[in-house]
Order: sequence, then C-alpha cells, then structure tokens
Amino acid sequence: MTRPAKNTICLWYQRDAEEAARFYASTFPDSRVGSILRAPGDYPSGQQGDVLTVEFTVLGIPCLGLNGGPAFRHSEAFSFQVATADQAETDRYWNAIVGNGGHESECGWCKDKWGISWQITPVALTEAIADPDRAAARRAFDTMMQMRKIDIAAIEAARRG
Repeated sequence: MTRPAKNTICLWYQRDAEEAARFYASTFPDSRVGSILRAPGDYPSGQQGDVLTVEFTVLGIPCLGLNGGPAFRHSEAFSFQVATADQAETDRYWNAIVGNGGHESECGWCKDKWGISWQITPVALTEAIADPDRAAARRAFDTMMQMRKIDIAAIEAARRG
C-alpha cells in the first residue's frame, strides 16, 4: 500500500469507487488508480473482500474514493474544473463524461454517472470573460450563459462583436 498524500480529496461513492477511478484514469492525463483497500471481514453493509477505498489521481490531484453507501449524494458544491486548450480537448472530455452515463448542465458544467460535477472550461473562455474591454467580456459571458458545452468559436466571435 502506498503512503497517502498529506491532503487528499475524499469522494463518497455508493459502491463503485473503483469503476469511477478507472474511468478517470483512462480519460484524463496525469491520472491513475493506486491502492485498493478491501474489507478484511464481513460488516453490516458488505462482505469480506468488498472494496472499501480506492486511492486515485485525477489530473495530478490525489483523491480517495470511499464506498460509503447511499447515505450521501454529490452536489455542484464540489466540482473538478478542467482547463482545456482547444475545442478538440473540450469535446473529448465533455463527450467522455456525458457519453459514459453522465449528463449536461449549463455553462460548461456536466456530471459524470456517479454524480461528480465537472467544469470543462476552455482557456479561451476564461480569457474572453477577463477581457479588459468590458463590452467584449460581457458579450462573451452572455454567449456562454446560453451554452451547455462551450463552443470556443462562438465565444471568440461574441468577444469580437
């Protein structure tokens, strides 16, 4: 077993932390599945050998998936924000999350099939809404507010006016 990071994000799953970790590792660079801790004996909601926790890394961020059961659900109060370089990268991550049982939301947000929220945010969007030309920034922002997956060409066209 590897030594855990000093500070780790713990994500609660019903029973599928390992499946989620493997999906993240296969989807995002600098991501991997680490140690898997299995129950050494039977317990009230499970059996010996069931996966209790999974150490994994998502885009360089250490995480721990805890198979805690149905008591708690994820919300948008926590999300991974992924800065993308171009439309192809934006599409690849968005489509992987939404196409694997997830669903779309507004303004570049989506949820994976486990309920974790993701912000797939092109750098071009961040630059556009931070434009010192406040009118250009407002046009880009207003355009983004009408989107689900971010369309960089539409954001840049709005920015230009």
